[in-house]
Amino acid sequence: MQRYERDMLGYGADAPDAAWPDGARVAVQFVLNYEEGGENCILHGDGASEAFLSDIAGAAPWAGQRHWNMESIYEYGARAGFWRLHRLFTGANIPVTIYGVATALARSPAQVEAMQQAGWEIASHGLKWVEHKDMPEAEERAAIAEAVRLHSEVTGTRPRGWYTGRCSENTVRLVAEEGGFDYISDTYDDDLPYWIDVQGRDQLIIPYTLEANDMRFATAPGYITGEQFFTYLKDAFDVLYAEGGAGAAKMMSVGLHCRLIGRPGKLAGLKKFIDYIQGFEGVWCPRRIDVAEHWAKTHPPKRIERPSRMSQARFVEAYGGVFEHSAWIAERAHGLELGPAHDCAAGVHNALARIFRSASEAERLGVLKAHPDLAGKLAAAKRLTAQSTAEQAGAGLDALTDAERAQFTQMNTAYVEKHGFPFIIAVRDHDKSGILAAFERRIGHDRDSEFAEACRQVERIARLRLEDLF
Repeated sequence: MQRYERDMLGYGADAPDAAWPDGARVAVQFVLNYEEGGENCILHGDGASEAFLSDIAGAAPWAGQRHWNMESIYEYGARAGFWRLHRLFTGANIPVTIYGVATALARSPAQVEAMQQAGWEIASHGLKWVEHKDMPEAEERAAIAEAVRLHSEVTGTRPRGWYTGRCSENTVRLVAEEGGFDYISDTYDDDLPYWIDVQGRDQLIIPYTLEANDMRFATAPGYITGEQFFTYLKDAFDVLYAEGGAGAAKMMSVGLHCRLIGRPGKLAGLKKFIDYIQGFEGVWCPRRIDVAEHWAKTHPPKRIERPSRMSQARFVEAYGGVFEHSAWIAERAHGLELGPAHDCAAGVHNALARIFRSASEAERLGVLKAHPDLAGKLAAAKRLTAQSTAEQAGAGLDALTDAERAQFTQMNTAYVEKHGFPFIIAVRDHDKSGILAAFERRIGHDRDSEFAEACRQVERIARLRLEDLF
């Protein structure tokens, strides 16, 4: 059984209304990453110096050596950048979420005290600001546990939010398995929070951003001036604010780093953006934990039976009747590469239709012949499937006059004699007169054209039936 674990659907066309407090159209959430003192450094027991996210162009790790310039750039973030940002956000009365590397927090007690006095959330940014992609699972699990322990010791409370950043393919699962986090942010895949199921536990994900993020000052292509950063943030905000009308409130994350945006020329763009959004009504600037609490209350997790996780027997039981009397289609569809994107009407229909389309002509003809005549003998004898009965009744075919019934009987007979299969139409798309008009038009088609049209109608009937099931 092939299964594809990535979720390429998400909320799809039906994203929920975030329903932010006081009817806000957009939640603009600021994250300040505190990594200074937690980066790669041989003083921290690492094998090389840091090379990531600094103003040193083309930086590379120095194996076995201290990189004095790199260390001093990170130190600027702690010594000067943090306090400049602290003044900016407290002055604007905007609380932020700190992504705090546990070892960095332990080396910055004055900054931690200032965060707490400002009422900021201190979420966990892992034990050390290092790469995790090659870290063995057991080692990463232990690092998560130690990050929680040290964070709790340094701040007085355990973290309720988590973001590793330089994560592995195991990170989200391992953090969820730890069991104590209100949210995890190691994804960039949506504009709104959402729930995932990790081994039976509902875990809230609050996606983060790498584009509305000052890290672009340290990457190519990226921002060069504070004005460029402001322009990008403003454009993102304007689009989300326009989208966030009634029933469609949105979320915007802004990622910051003390050693980057804390520089005066860069900070000017951030300050300009804060001033800009404070000129709008309906803007909420929460901490991420506030978003998590709101989402858990307003949009609690909902358990659904997912087609991609069904056994073949259950899948056939659920969808074997979607194509009339042709359970073999569902049997084969279960063996396709299904995933979260198939856990909806469109997804299951696509899987079933793929099997139908790739079947032999004889097999597809068998599906067509499995369909009953419209208003025919089976209907009169009440021997249609429940779905067919409801569909024909919905178009008024269960209440024909004698003359209409005779007309359908005559046309059914002529159609089958010419084409070799019953006349098939998605009756829910038509009324009685429309069905008769299509009947009269299509009966004159050549057999190949009508075979193709009948197959399209079979797929349409299946799609409508799946909408009912979902």
